[in-house]
Amino acid sequence: MSQKQRIFFWSITAALGGFLFGFDTAVISGVEQSLQSLWHLNVWEHGLTVSIALIGTVIGSMLGGIPTQKIGRKKTLFWIAILYLLASIGTALSTEWSVFLVFRFLGGLGVGASSVAAPMYITEISPAKSRGKLVGLFQFNVVLGILIAYLSNYLLQGIGEESWRWMLGVQALPSLIFLIAVLNIPESPRWLLLEKGDRSGDSVAEAREVLNMIDPATAEQTLADIQASHQAKKASTGLFSGNYKTPVMLAVLFAVFNQVSGINAIIYYAPRIFEMTGLGKSSALLSSTGIGLINLIFTMISMNLIDRYGRRTLMKIGSVGLIVTLGLVARAFYGEDFSGMTVPLLLFGYIAFFGFSQGAVIWVFISEIFPNEVRSSGQALGSFTHWLMAAIITFTFPYLAEHFGGGNTFLFFTIMMILQLLFVVRLMPETKGTSLEQIEKTFVVH
Repeated sequence: MSQKQRIFFWSITAALGGFLFGFDTAVISGVEQSLQSLWHLNVWEHGLTVSIALIGTVIGSMLGGIPTQKIGRKKTLFWIAILYLLASIGTALSTEWSVFLVFRFLGGLGVGASSVAAPMYITEISPAKSRGKLVGLFQFNVVLGILIAYLSNYLLQGIGEESWRWMLGVQALPSLIFLIAVLNIPESPRWLLLEKGDRSGDSVAEAREVLNMIDPATAEQTLADIQASHQAKKASTGLFSGNYKTPVMLAVLFAVFNQVSGINAIIYYAPRIFEMTGLGKSSALLSSTGIGLINLIFTMISMNLIDRYGRRTLMKIGSVGLIVTLGLVARAFYGEDFSGMTVPLLLFGYIAFFGFSQGAVIWVFISEIFPNEVRSSGQALGSFTHWLMAAIITFTFPYLAEHFGGGNTFLFFTIMMILQLLFVVRLMPETKGTSLEQIEKTFVVH
């Protein structure tokens, strides 16, 4: 296996956590009505059934930095695979509502933790010149997982009265593949030196071996840079000390802007938005499927450009595109200009710009900007902020749309994207082609 193939295998293995993240998030859409009928759920119980995984995701992202630091990136990915496997089998075999909730919550924990551990692992084993593309595999797999979940639900919907069990249980297969594949990847060399190095004399040799597999030409220099970072760690303070105020500020703002673009509101409520414009139910469902496909295509395009043109360039183009498309959607609602496919086409354009910029850049950027010694807690902070804002936007969108109207709601998203463009132009640094240790020297105040 060549050097490039080896690194790609390690990266795609970690990115399988993203595939299961997307699949687990979307699969509930095909079974929620069956579950409501089966257990005679009231409105509150039905809402909890759908959202319990999101609650687990918020908690998993908040706590996901702890195991990545204590037991390592590889072992954390292994236990995430276990969570996914338990969740898929447990929900499929559940005979009681309370048992279903427990296993669905475990799946949410896996989603949250994978959004911390997987991008971090890929970042730490990737050469600087291709880091953006490789970390972008995570987001690509998230979007692919969502599409495959929709397709799987469609194919399995007519196989019997309890087809919902198969819809949920089929996730056990990719979970098992993920579990086996994780056993065949190495530990992150940066974790070996910065964390395990305090407890094991073999960690330097193990880290050197991994770095030589990544890039023999730069292995010794990278090893020296990590060890220098290790010395800084011993005198370092917590994540929220003044030392790390710049990466903390960048991660929080980036995660907030990612969600106040309205992306989750549009993905989760696409059929409802399209019906608000006068489309029939079947046309609305067809249009929402198009959103998933466009998201996948433009995430793929972005992955192939992110290391060539940089993170800031993609974000500038994307921000302008989001401002224009959201502004035109708001205008359409104000004027009720719903002729033909006006709003669906604008939202297709919106998804294209989002997948091209924010969708692919967020996990790359947040995983790059934190120094080695606080990357676990920094990645957890960025992921937690992302998921907390996702929950807030998802839960409030129906209320906002009903009480303030589509025009005002989309105008709010437009204004937020104007602020994001200012953030990108004034504050966001470029990190393409730069080693993690060099980025650290730029951001950290000693």
